[in-house]
Amino acid sequence: MAFDFPISLNDFSLMVLGLVGAVVLASGSLIKAICMILLGLLLGMVGTDVNSGVARFDFGVPELQDGLDFAIVAMGVFGFAEIMSNLEQKENRVNLSEKMGSLYPNMQEFKESWPAAVRGTALGSMLGILPGGGAVLSSFASYTLEKKISKHPERFGKGHPAGVAGPEAANNAGAQTSFIPLLTLGIPGNAVMALMVGAMTIHNIQPGPQVMTSHPQLFWGLIASMWIGNLMLVVLNLPLVGIWVKLLKVPYRILFPAILVFCTIGVYSLNYNTFDIITTSCFGIIGYLWSKLKCEGAPLLLGLVLGPLMEENFRRALLLSRGNYMTFLDRGLSASLLAIALLLVVIVALPSISKKRTEAFVEED
Repeated sequence: MAFDFPISLNDFSLMVLGLVGAVVLASGSLIKAICMILLGLLLGMVGTDVNSGVARFDFGVPELQDGLDFAIVAMGVFGFAEIMSNLEQKENRVNLSEKMGSLYPNMQEFKESWPAAVRGTALGSMLGILPGGGAVLSSFASYTLEKKISKHPERFGKGHPAGVAGPEAANNAGAQTSFIPLLTLGIPGNAVMALMVGAMTIHNIQPGPQVMTSHPQLFWGLIASMWIGNLMLVVLNLPLVGIWVKLLKVPYRILFPAILVFCTIGVYSLNYNTFDIITTSCFGIIGYLWSKLKCEGAPLLLGLVLGPLMEENFRRALLLSRGNYMTFLDRGLSASLLAIALLLVVIVALPSISKKRTEAFVEED
């Protein structure tokens, strides 16, 4: 119990910092970004209470007792909603008509992409360590960051090197650093790492700080697999990239039904339940309305993922401290993380910075 107490405090404070970071990286209105975070936290409360085991906010629907799956919400907000937005463009949608050039970046593209790759690696590494972060949110955060600091944000979404290199680097970094809390503390940071814990348990391997010495073949095997995996990505992607690019030549009136079918199959395969398809469609409509209101979906997803983990660690810390809220400020690391989060909120809320955020968002539109 003494070991769990500081971990709960630090995890909660670290996740608060992660949520504040999502607000900082979001574009446009600060109030809208905070509201999307809070809405994500509320959605994360749907399901079974972690302490009492009582179902809450499920409205009597059995399928909601396990909560809302991240993939279902993300597919609706970013998949179905994007299809609706693209259908509005009708005949103005531009298809690829030019012949694809070299697969390798030229000197100018390399100069534009390598700083973004470095920033994406650093950001992805931090979000990968953060519980609930991982590769997907790292990609969203890196893309938002690059678009925010770029002198030409209008080039994003049209193949800008920084918009490609940054998220890809963050994706790889987040996927690999998510092993750090698993192998050092035995704490799975996301669903994939939870599956890894189950696989280790089946083979009588207890994840934690002793796994490096007790099972060195597993630890170094994981390290080697990361190198081999990245090498295989290069070998497979370079020959096949031409095929994926040719998909852009397909008229969107033919492409979007195929996208809907594959998205629907992917959602159904999660739990083999048609209720998930209905839920995704609802979030697609809601996501489309959010896009009209200029509300970003990435902060909501981060709140949805971190919400249950934050609540669990928050309530555990209060239980062990007998309801003393000041316990979060008594520990040096926890207090430092909360202080950084508060400082970021104050800086972003400054009138000059808030005005620039709004102006940049309006000019981008």
